[in-house]
Amino acid sequence: MIGALWAALAGIGFGFFQVFNRKAMGAIGNAFKSTFILLLVSSVILLLASFISADVSLLKTASWRVYVNFGLAGFVHFFLGWTFINISQVRVGAARTGALIGATPLFATLVGLIFFEEYLSLPIIIGIAIVVYGVYVITSERNKDIGLQKERNSKWHDSIFGLGTAICFAFSAVFIRAGLEELDSPLLGVTVGMVISTIAYGIILIIQREKQSKVNIFQSLMLYQILAGVFVGLATWMRWVSLDLAPVGVVMSLGRLNVPVILFVAPLLVGKKEENVTKRIWIGAILTIFGSLILIFL
Repeated sequence: MIGALWAALAGIGFGFFQVFNRKAMGAIGNAFKSTFILLLVSSVILLLASFISADVSLLKTASWRVYVNFGLAGFVHFFLGWTFINISQVRVGAARTGALIGATPLFATLVGLIFFEEYLSLPIIIGIAIVVYGVYVITSERNKDIGLQKERNSKWHDSIFGLGTAICFAFSAVFIRAGLEELDSPLLGVTVGMVISTIAYGIILIIQREKQSKVNIFQSLMLYQILAGVFVGLATWMRWVSLDLAPVGVVMSLGRLNVPVILFVAPLLVGKKEENVTKRIWIGAILTIFGSLILIFL
């Protein structure tokens, strides 16, 4: 129950992160630099939280396996997962990418069965299925509304990156669990993973700096990018806490609560013209919430 509530809060936090990040893209104008800023801000937030509320001395006595597991978790989830999101949006558009990432609970369930022997009950499986279908209803509607030529002409292999994101999000739980077995501090764990990913991403951007366009990030919308970094940092921390308390499939499914948050907030912040929320999308949101409630209370 407690783990599911943490997972639900994480999903809501990710929803606000995505809304603020979309608003901020007008200021950044570059998906890769935007991702780096998110990682950087999140790292600062988590480092401050660690020094304030966690026993950082545990890192001095932690074995090398702790750093490897948390580093791999961050690399798989943040570096690879978020990069695959960017590539997928270029290949098939944001709508279809969202539908593909909605498969995360399915991969998470497989990860739980294979690595953690988490045999989920029938009600939980039904809840996962409802959440996934709700996300599909929402994103399939947006796919028809957008009508991008690149989405109409996309091929099946272009979907690999979106599915790759879902796999990364689910598979990172393996390293998270392994790290938490030796260092029972989700906050320190996510901080280590985030910082390592930020450093790696920064190195890549430095190497590619000549190929990147110059962007003035000190603009009025930069505040939204910072808020996005704060929300994604806190939401990621909550997700790691929930993974230590609840089955992987439940955590990943409740992460889909970001969808109704986006539907409520995005039209208000970004604009109704850019975010046209139809009845079909609301039906999908209701399904997502209903499935999530099943996962919380059963």
